[in-house]
Formats: sequence, structure tokens, C-alpha cells
Amino acid sequence: MNMLNHPSKLRGFEKHIKIENVSRRSILKGLGLASGFVLAAPVMMRPALAYETGASQMPHGTVVDPRVFVSIAPDGIVTILAHRAEMGTGVRTSLPMIVAEEMEADWRRVRVQQAHGDEAKFGNQDTDGSRSTRHYLMPMRQIGASARTMLEQAAAKRWGVPATEVKASNHEVVHGASGRKLGFGELAADAAKQSVPSVEGLKLKDPKDFRYLGKGEIGIVDLHDITTGAARYGADVRLPGMKYAVIARPPVTGGKLVSFDGSEAMKVSGVEKVMEVKGWPWPSKFQPLGGVAVIARNTGAAIKGRDALKIVWDDGPNGKYESSAYRKELEEAARKPGLVVRKEGDVEAALKGADKVIVGEYFLPHLAHVAMETPVAVADVKGDKAEIWAPVQSAGGTREDVAKTLDIPQENVTVNVTLLGGGFGRKSKCDFALEAALLSKELGAPVKVQWTREDDIHNGFLHTVSVERIEAGLDKSGKVTAWRHRSVAPSIASTFAAGTVHQAPFELGMGLVDMPFEIANVSCENPEAAAHTRIGWFRSVSNIPRAFAVQSMVGEIAHATGRDQKEMLLELIGSPRILKLDSVKDLWNYGEPYDSYPIDTARLRRVVELVAEKGEWGRQVPKGHGLGIAAHRSFVSYIATIVEVAVDDKGKLTVPRVDTAIDCGTYVNPERIQSQIEGAAIMGLSLAKYGEITFKDGKVQQKNFDDCPVIRIDESPAVTNVHIVPPGPETPPSGVGEPGVPPFAPALINAIFAATGKRIRALPIGKQLET
Repeated sequence: MNMLNHPSKLRGFEKHIKIENVSRRSILKGLGLASGFVLAAPVMMRPALAYETGASQMPHGTVVDPRVFVSIAPDGIVTILAHRAEMGTGVRTSLPMIVAEEMEADWRRVRVQQAHGDEAKFGNQDTDGSRSTRHYLMPMRQIGASARTMLEQAAAKRWGVPATEVKASNHEVVHGASGRKLGFGELAADAAKQSVPSVEGLKLKDPKDFRYLGKGEIGIVDLHDITTGAARYGADVRLPGMKYAVIARPPVTGGKLVSFDGSEAMKVSGVEKVMEVKGWPWPSKFQPLGGVAVIARNTGAAIKGRDALKIVWDDGPNGKYESSAYRKELEEAARKPGLVVRKEGDVEAALKGADKVIVGEYFLPHLAHVAMETPVAVADVKGDKAEIWAPVQSAGGTREDVAKTLDIPQENVTVNVTLLGGGFGRKSKCDFALEAALLSKELGAPVKVQWTREDDIHNGFLHTVSVERIEAGLDKSGKVTAWRHRSVAPSIASTFAAGTVHQAPFELGMGLVDMPFEIANVSCENPEAAAHTRIGWFRSVSNIPRAFAVQSMVGEIAHATGRDQKEMLLELIGSPRILKLDSVKDLWNYGEPYDSYPIDTARLRRVVELVAEKGEWGRQVPKGHGLGIAAHRSFVSYIATIVEVAVDDKGKLTVPRVDTAIDCGTYVNPERIQSQIEGAAIMGLSLAKYGEITFKDGKVQQKNFDDCPVIRIDESPAVTNVHIVPPGPETPPSGVGEPGVPPFAPALINAIFAATGKRIRALPIGKQLET
């Protein structure tokens, strides 16, 4: 029996919270409980708030509809839908917890269901860009407050008293004057008959009365199942009669199949069929690359069969792509003028008149996501209907793309979201689900497409390669008077449009044109760079190379002027102010309105000062140790990191301690903030030490964790301290999942310089420290 089609069969829950997956056949049953309470409310878009977010500008906007998100059974069990994907951020806990808080629901009597893909019903479902809490904090509060109000009105009517005399409290409604009480389950049917209160008239809870939000006392709802092995990931899905498939894809992006011989593959026990998979010319968004599929009775047989294939490929125009040669091209481009994307003052004159000019050229290679769970999807296509089970970050987007690819109505596609074993942006590209859908349609049976680690590394969407060149002009007093930053990198836009040679505004706005330093003469330039492989968003995207370059340069300026790193950083940030970037066309602000989310240097200064205090900046460290600091604004949050390194006489690098301060505005679950910042430190160190994808003859040279390593447990930072800035009363929520990564590498590199005197300008570190 397919467990994901029968959510009541899923085992385990953390603190009595049960995770269920809503399928096409279970959603009405799950929300339309007989004699129960399904909130009756019109679909409402997000109303005017004390602050505005960019939620309404996202595809399908934000839906505030209690009928969709909340139901109450007669026994009092409250079911809340989670419409975003869970990949370790805790969103499947945090968003329902917001609703439960405002409802006055007892968390022990709450159940969480995973929503399927349907953006017309649920609103935008893209679990990307660290947006979930900042876009859904207020809508989820409003949904919970609507439910609470309707319950209170139902109780008041039954008792014949004014609604002002009753109050919901911990899963009951209480009449204060008489002491009478009614449970949520007892009121469910009557509450369903109440009209929905207007959003303008809703009374939200005072934050001082919160029981759950901001407390960090509730573990993630998936914790028990994850730790006991009961959690359902994409590879765990089984359907009756299911076939298993692996695909040989073109080894060079833009390549295509010429011919294949599957006779030897068919001799492998368990292999049933060898067939061509349709591919799309590059660039083609997330459409499959095409290739040859081996269909078998199990994945192992399919892999053996694929190994036996004889294939002839046409490598196409990218067949000569080679990493070291392309790096030289990028470096040459960075040394020449490029497209000016920000200009203040006269940089050329200021550099010529400077007492000293410091030049730093920084390199970051392609990076692979290598999430622990490789891409996998199950599809069952019957006629003009399709059902998908997959670990996708964008269930709604996957539904739309499957419908277009199969040329069937979107309402005929159901996308069931499994738990993600890591995402980092890779699983918001649904090519693996489209492959499964195409094969299922062709075979007339359910099909699971499993990517191996080699597939993941060879045919993924990589983080872009980048050269960042910064020239800083200093006057005789050591003050920086000129700043020219040239950023050269293939754009993510190349995945969608041929001929793209400049980065898109959203990439330029990630640490380049929004550089916050108080410098009179600034020029930011973007020379041309063509893509030769699939480029995609990656945890924190272009903030990674930009923070690496900018914050490394801060360390270099501090050394050149004999200044303390932290003091140099604060001097460059300058006075507390709101940046006005009038010279920047199409300023990207992570999709958020600038009035609500301005670039506020006071907040950036604050995280620097806080991490310096908590991280004991300037403390004495043993010989061979060093401290480094870096700060960055990304995903409208402010973050600063101090890294302590130890480098022994053979060049072995260890990280005894990391301190990070984050200002993410109003927050929901501090336990998840801590977890994500700890994870960012591990990922940041892993990328800095080992992260690198290289090409020869257009082909990725790395294969698996043996030559594309991630750090092991014994290499991880020994201690990671996380310091959260308390939010102001009107501070809107901002991102957490991604901002922790960008400042880590430059803080690490600045610390290595402090410990050894060696300045590293190209990542990964690799063997650069070995003596």
C-alpha cells in the first residue's frame, strides 16, 4: 500500500504532532471532516499591514483563506496545512505554529498536513529566497485570529452572552463571569456557521501573551520520524507496478544524443527496456536534458544496465569548455571596463589622485549543491492525468511545468511533496520530476527516476563561477576615497535565455550595487561573461562571491593601514543611515518594498558590534590561531561572523570557534535560527575548503564525494555560537535560511591571514596552506 496516498498510515509524531501528506484523494477527506469545522471564509489577498512585503508580487500572491489552511474535528484535533516544503528550515513547523498561536490552540492537539501543489488554492509555494516567514507571518496570524474569533462567537451565541465576555484560551473558550468552558471540538459545528470577521476588525494577540512564538521550546514536527528512520523522502515512495529508471544524460550542456546501442544493457538481469528520453535544446529553463533511460525492476539493475550502454554524443558548442582557460577569460574581462551598474562621484579621478591603491582579485569556482538526498521523483501518468511524488521546493511550479510538458490541463496534475533531504535551491528546478512524467506517459506505468550522486554532480544546475576585482583608493590618512568593483560571472538568466552575457538585476543586487560602505566615489561594473553550463540559484546565490570579495578587501585594507579589522569595517560602513542608491537602475531588494526593508547601516553596524562583544573580538589566542570578521546584508537580514582558525606547522586548518550575530527582524522559532546558522557555518567551511567543480572538454571532472568532498564531522567548527538581535516592535521579519553562508568564507580567510600572514584570494583553499 502506498503510504503517501494514505496519510493516516504514516507513523510517528514529535510531541504528539503528526505529519501527514495530502494527496489528490485525501485532501477533501482531511479537511471536510464529517460534523467537523472547516472555516468558511472568502479567499482574501494580503491586506494593508503596519509593514508591506513583496508577497503580493510573487506568482499567485498570498492567499489568506481559513477554509484552506485550518480544520477542527469533533474530538478537538486541529489540522493545519503546511504549504511550503520542508528541507531542514523548520517551515513545516513554524508556519502552522503561527496559526496555532493566534488560535489559542494547544500545540499537543495540533496535526500538520503537507499540502500538495496548487498555487491557486494555497498561494505561492516557492520555498526559495528565505521568504516563507517574512511573507507568511502576518497571513498565518490572521488565519489563526479568524478561527479564534469564530470559536468565541459560537460560544457566546450558545451561552447567550456578548462575545466580549468570552475568550479562547488553550484549546477552550471560557466565559469569565460564569467560569463556563467549551472545547474547540464541541464548538466546531457552531463555529462553522459563523460569518468570517473582516481582516480589519481582527484583534491579534499581544506578543507578550505568546506561548509559542519566539520561545524556541517546540521541536520540529518531523524530528521523531527523521531520527527513527520513519520519515518519507522521495526515494521511499512505492507504487504498485512501479518501474525504476536511471538516465544517461548528455555529458556536455547543450549536447545531444546521436545514437545508442542498448543490447548489452538488456542482458542485465532485471532490465526491461532501454529507450530514448526527450530533451530540449539548451537553454530551456528546467526541461530535461534528454538522453537514454534504462527501465528495470529495481534501481540497482537500472544502474548496471546504464553502465552497459554504448552511446554516441554530439557535444555541441560547449564541448571545448575548460575551467582554467575560462578563468583567465574572466580575469582579463575584470581588468577592463564593463557595464556600469552603479556610479557615484568620479572613481577614475579619485583612484588617480589616491595616495595608495589596493587591488584585490578574487576567484570563486562553480559549486554543486550536493544535497544529501539526490534528485528523485515518482510519476504516475494515466491519460490526461498525472500524479507526482517528489522532494521539490516548488510544488506549484512543478505542477505548472508538468502540465506544460505533458500538454495536459494543470488541474489534472497532482504534486505530492515529500520531505527534502536538503535542497539549497537545487530542488526548485523540477527537471527530475519532468523526466519521470515523460517516462510514465510513454510506459503507461508508474515510474521512479533516481539520480545517482554522479548524475547530481554532472548534470545539475551549478552556482556560477566568478571573478571579483576590487580597487580601493586611500588618501594619506588611510581613508578610503574610491571603490571600483568589477564582477564577472555567467548569469542564472542564461538558463532561461540564449545569448545572456550580463547578470540580471537580482544578481547585481546581491552584494554588488547594494554595497553599503560610506565612500564618496563608487563604481560597480559588470563585464560580459557567457555561460557554458546550466547555472542555477544556490544557497545565498551571488552573495557568496560578493561577500567573499568585499569583506576580504576590508581585511586587506585593514592590514595595509595597520588598522584593526573590526574598526576598519565599521569605518567603511560609516554613519547610521538609510542608503539612497539613486544611480542604480532596477535596484533589487529581494523582491521587498524599500520602505519596509531599506538598507539600514545602523542595523549592519549593530550586528558587527554585537558579534564583536559576544565573540570577544581582540581576545588573546594561541600561536597559530587567528580571528577574522566579516559582515553582510542579504535576503534583507543583517549578519556578522567571527571565525577563529588554527593552522598547524603543516598547514592543517581547524576551526575551534565561530560566533555569528543575526538581525532577522521579527522571528518565530529561535531554535531553527540557531540550527540554520550552525548549518551555514558547516556549509560555509565545506565550500571554502573543498567546493569546486571544474570542466575539461565541456565535461564536469568531479564524480562523487571522493573528488567533490564535503567536510566531515571532525572538521566541523567545534563551537558555533549564535546571537540573535531582539527585534523592534515594528521590525518586519526577514530571511534566515541563506544569510549565514556569505560572511563565513571571508571571515575564515581574514582569520587565516591573521594566523599565518597568507592572503588567500581564490577558493577553494585546498592545499594553499600546506608547507
